[in-house]
Amino acid sequence: MPHSASSPASPSSPASPDPAAPGAPSGGASAHSGSPQSGGRRHRRDLPRTPRALRILLPALLIVGWLALAGVGGPYFGRVDEVSSNDRTAYLPESSEATRVAQLAPEFTGSDAIPAIIVITSPTAIDAESSAAIEQATADLAQLEQVRGDISPPITSEDGLAVQVFVPLDAETDLAEATTAIRAELEADLPPGLTGYVTGPAGFSADLAEAFAGIDGLLLGVALAAVLLILVVVYRSLLLPAVVLATSMSALCAALLLIWHLAAADVLLLSGQTQGILFILVIGAATDYSLLYVARYRDELRRTASRWTATTRALRGTIEPVLASGGTVIAGLLCLLLSDLRSNSSLGPVAAVGILFAMAAALTFLPAALLLLGRTAFWPRRPRLETGADGGADPHGGSASDGGAETGTSGHGVWERIARAVRRRPRPVWVLTALVLAVGGIGLVQLEADGVPQSDLVLGESSAREGQAVLGEHFPAGAGSPVQVLVPETDLQATADLLAATDGIDSVAVTAADSPSGSAPVTADGIQPLGPPGSPAPEPTVVDGQVLLQATLSSAPDSLAAEETVRELRGELAAQDLPALVGGTTATALDTDETSVHDRALIIPIVLVVITVILMLLLRAILAPLLLIATTVLSFATALGISALVFEHVFRFPGADPAVPLYGFVFLVALGIDYNIFLMTRVREESLRHGTRDGVVRGLTVTGGVITSAGLVLAATFAALGVIPILFLAQIAFIVALGVLLDTFVVRTLLVPALALDLGRVIWWPSALWRRGKP
Repeated sequence: MPHSASSPASPSSPASPDPAAPGAPSGGASAHSGSPQSGGRRHRRDLPRTPRALRILLPALLIVGWLALAGVGGPYFGRVDEVSSNDRTAYLPESSEATRVAQLAPEFTGSDAIPAIIVITSPTAIDAESSAAIEQATADLAQLEQVRGDISPPITSEDGLAVQVFVPLDAETDLAEATTAIRAELEADLPPGLTGYVTGPAGFSADLAEAFAGIDGLLLGVALAAVLLILVVVYRSLLLPAVVLATSMSALCAALLLIWHLAAADVLLLSGQTQGILFILVIGAATDYSLLYVARYRDELRRTASRWTATTRALRGTIEPVLASGGTVIAGLLCLLLSDLRSNSSLGPVAAVGILFAMAAALTFLPAALLLLGRTAFWPRRPRLETGADGGADPHGGSASDGGAETGTSGHGVWERIARAVRRRPRPVWVLTALVLAVGGIGLVQLEADGVPQSDLVLGESSAREGQAVLGEHFPAGAGSPVQVLVPETDLQATADLLAATDGIDSVAVTAADSPSGSAPVTADGIQPLGPPGSPAPEPTVVDGQVLLQATLSSAPDSLAAEETVRELRGELAAQDLPALVGGTTATALDTDETSVHDRALIIPIVLVVITVILMLLLRAILAPLLLIATTVLSFATALGISALVFEHVFRFPGADPAVPLYGFVFLVALGIDYNIFLMTRVREESLRHGTRDGVVRGLTVTGGVITSAGLVLAATFAALGVIPILFLAQIAFIVALGVLLDTFVVRTLLVPALALDLGRVIWWPSALWRRGKP
């Protein structure tokens, strides 16, 4: 069971009541300070005597205030979709080609509607009767309230076995509901033998929306259930885990309340993946910080009968590591502001707000609740007042030694044995541990983080993916999601000729408002007429002297082959000095991946520098922070290497988004360094009194339980992300959960202590502890 360390109290004469407790004699500081009755342990002077009314009123106000915030913020869980967006174009910087084309395209088409592509197939050639039925069924879709604009005429495939229809959907509508309604209409109206599918941009967006729909209920439920189970096992109590979970949920509700309003004011961009990470991060962090406080508070209840005194001492012992840990995480997250992708740059402040509320709840709501509950919170294993402690009765009610209480001198058992084992042979321990971690990191060479097709973003069944496969069997795979090329009207033909000559381009058209389909084919002979022979060629739509060409890809628009076609096309246009902008679905994916790779190369080194500086200030040394950062980076490399092997050979994932290593790094380094902070701040404290090597043993011994519990909680909460069937979140869940476990059980338990023991006091170079401390 996790708890902060304390030297066992020596037997002594009966202790007098704590003068800081209500009803105790007034005057002076705590009678235990520096007294031999406390077994030689010296505490700083407690705060001056506080009026009893304030001791009740202050925690009551804190609890009421947090519950009020939770009550107001709770309903916003069901309103996140009002201010969130999963549109990848919205993530790109304003300067990207795909963004600029996306902003200008509605001026040519007259609508910002999102196209749904309907594919209807038949096992035999579609005859006139079937064609009439298809035409009627698709025309009836115009009655749906989600449809905006004209539905295209049915287009029959060359093999005669399929028809495709383009249905424009309102960009503000719920696409999941819209595509479900379309499927229901088709099932009801199409005759037997005809099968309808819905795919295209609207179909894939709908699949993503449905996958993220479990965030509010399923994700939270699984995460909270996992944390509750761990807390019950750790504390062997029912009331205390409930208080800790109330702390986490209060922090999450308050954070969501603020973030929702910031997103509504367009200060932040909120997406499904950001929402999921926020939930997990706040629950995990708030629970971890709560574990630290509970450990200190329980120890202090063994030393004093006064809940108030125990609370003030526990806060003094907890506030520094919690603020240092939270500050480090926030600093790492805010480095994401340097990203050119708004999905990354918004995650930084969103998650930082969550961590701020997690710290605030753990340092205010939790202490207030435990102050009012006292030893009852730990029932049935209430901490018993140690012999010789300052006071034998709890002035707030209840005996300090009620039946069922824990013994007052609980030891650290396994952690003391581990610490002494590491001390006996530190060099072999750290060398062997580092080698094992390095071997695990070899799997990095198999990590393919260069992007994945949009059709593979959703794990499990995907209606849009199935429809895309059927579309590719009968039509050019890129039909319905063309490459959009914005060029001056004078360069229309030259650009169209270049597009037609590019490998991977099946056909070229130009947007034309007076064409029945909204576009007209462009060949080497110019714009071609549509309709019966003799019909005139439609005029292209011209806006500010520019026209919008549409190039249909022969590959699926979300495939890596399509991205390579767009990349080559941009190069050819630049080589021929054609002032063109290339956008569309494929270009958006390409720009997103390339921007993500750039962000990864920029942000990772900056995160390392920022966290290293914070550690140097915290530990007042240079060598120790460098070693801590090195061990954390090694742990990250191992987690990523093992994950790459599992993704490739066990889960058979199609690859990874370029942002996966970046997110994994930021979370693992910022969160993983927490456990090193918890350990090394305690080691430094013990080293000042006992010398470095004894300090390492004592620090590892007394922080072992609480850090292990915190690591298990954080790993479990991140693993809960895996219940959302999104490839990106599943990979982040596995990487971070594995990395946290490595940090908890290998790096913090073996590698860091062994290095510190081997180096001795030189680890504190160049601080005073290095110059004057004991080895």
